[in-house]
Amino acid sequence: SLKSLENELGVMLFERNGRKMELTSAGSVLFDRANELLQQINEAINEVRDTEMGYKGTISIGCVKSYFSHIPEKIKSFRANYPQINFELQVGDSYFLAELLKNRHIEFAFIRLPLQYDEAFSQYLLPDEQYVVSIPENWKDQFHESTIYMEELANIPLLLLHRINGIGQYEVINNEFIKRNLTPNIICECADVDILLELVSNEIGATILPESTLTRNNIRGVHKLRIKDATIISKSAIIWLKNRYISKSARRFINLFLSNADS
Repeated sequence: SLKSLENELGVMLFERNGRKMELTSAGSVLFDRANELLQQINEAINEVRDTEMGYKGTISIGCVKSYFSHIPEKIKSFRANYPQINFELQVGDSYFLAELLKNRHIEFAFIRLPLQYDEAFSQYLLPDEQYVVSIPENWKDQFHESTIYMEELANIPLLLLHRINGIGQYEVINNEFIKRNLTPNIICECADVDILLELVSNEIGATILPESTLTRNNIRGVHKLRIKDATIISKSAIIWLKNRYISKSARRFINLFLSNADS
């Protein structure tokens, strides 16, 4: 009984107020640790079962929106071979996805680097991409051969991705301006790439994104420019929590990206 447990531990776990009971500070600690142990037990059970199976279940994935264009084709290919595997997708910036991983809400995530406290994660680096400039379609005649110089870029209204927390793409891009003693005209910062592209299509300004972000078919009213005098590289990775068991089905899905990168 609860009373026996309290007597054994020598602490009060609940405050009793009539029929109502609330956890004490000690009770909250015990509750949290018990939840962690249950999660670890569930992972151990899954690992044992997965040794023999690995063909059913759900893969929980996180992905930043700026990388998501790589995902649908891989899911389609994977489900053709493993039709009984389902997917649970979470979308957010790299900081948000790292928090989901730490709290064990997802198994692995596709993120854009850099990432703070990356010592908590194992990772596999994905192929580099170049950053390109996305401008409103109606602005394209102002730029020769669909290119732009950094000095020109600094003088137009810019809308930049900015994480909800931590160092990310915003700082990478801003440092390129700083290296050239340029001050960019940043009029908007946002963590959502879709919102930025909607603003671009409405001629609010231009944005700078990894090139694959612009390959999605639903983007209208924007035009791509390459940066003439700078090569800004976007680095991406698949990350997962160190020492966490990754299901066999999840490892198979990750391998689709590894084999593609090596080919």
